[in-house]
Amino acid sequence: MNPNDVFKNEVQQNIDALRADGELRKASLNWVGDITPKHYAYNFRWMDRPIIQLPQDMVAIQELIWKIKPDLIIETGIAHGGSLILSASMLALLDYCDAVENGETLDPKATKRRVLGIDIDIRTHNRAAIEAHPMAHRIDMIQGSSIDPEIIAEVQAQATSYERVMVILDSNHTHAHVLAELQAYAPLVSQGSYCVVFDTVIEDLPAGMYPDRPWEVGNNPKTAVCEYLTQNPNFEVDEEMEAKLLITVAPGGYLRHR
Repeated sequence: MNPNDVFKNEVQQNIDALRADGELRKASLNWVGDITPKHYAYNFRWMDRPIIQLPQDMVAIQELIWKIKPDLIIETGIAHGGSLILSASMLALLDYCDAVENGETLDPKATKRRVLGIDIDIRTHNRAAIEAHPMAHRIDMIQGSSIDPEIIAEVQAQATSYERVMVILDSNHTHAHVLAELQAYAPLVSQGSYCVVFDTVIEDLPAGMYPDRPWEVGNNPKTAVCEYLTQNPNFEVDEEMEAKLLITVAPGGYLRHR
């Protein structure tokens, strides 16, 4: 057998074993619960912008982008912009690789692939830092509620120009808001691509962990995902992604368009 296939099989066996290890999965969830009040996710940056994600989920996103090779990534929730920068940098690599494969010279100003970010409040200092970043020429930002009909219409209109679309939802984490986002943006996801819903872990953590926020156990992204999936069988949870990560804020949130 080809050595690459041998290693691939070994990895698959590892993932299958992790999926079956209930105690380890429970320990991983407990660890996420322990570090969440300490704002552990605030500690990491991508190309010098705070990303506010766990490193495992950052790795997962880059794996998916490389696999899907999207032309457009739509993200709700901008904050400091690190996630937009991560997506934009991966799209830049894809364009570079396309140019090398086709024997072309890459125009550094070319932006065949783009990122579109939506946030109800793009703070002035964050907008300035994102717009000053070397990846800024690949990023478009819209300020407004991601579930406002006018915003949805604008995003849908932009998405029609792209063949492969990926969506990342990470804004208001209440059930109603996330469900509305799923209904608006999941239909834009291309077949074989993903809609990633972050912070589904809220449902699995002890009640009362977010006393100053409107989301809670029973009212969060995971409950919205569960409702959405009952109505939309064209999406499925990528359980293998969750199994191999073990530590993630998006259990049950990596949704693949069949």
